[in-house]
Amino acid sequence: MNTTISNNGLPLMPQAPGNQANGPAAGTGNAASDTPAAVPAKDDSVRLTDSARALQDAAKVDGQGTIDSKKVEKIRQSIADGSYQVNPAAIADRMIALEGQIAGTAKP
Repeated sequence: MNTTISNNGLPLMPQAPGNQANGPAAGTGNAASDTPAAVPAKDDSVRLTDSARALQDAAKVDGQGTIDSKKVEKIRQSIADGSYQVNPAAIADRMIALEGQIAGTAKP
């Protein structure tokens, strides 16, 4: 009995020698020659880009990037009592500067 498998116009992948169904090892019944050879395990590794390293360093809290809890509490209290003043012009200026940094057109 013959069975035909259509590749639907896709290119056929070449088979490794000895793994072909009609190759020398086909149908020998020898279990040792019918099983694929053991492939040595590769060590997994991760390589970080410079950008990823910079983000990782920026996320570290070590004296330089610590949160000033007194300042946070002062701002929280001024928001709660309604005395916190928002400066929309300063916010807009910083958003425009950030957009320039993202686009790569910001002046140093």
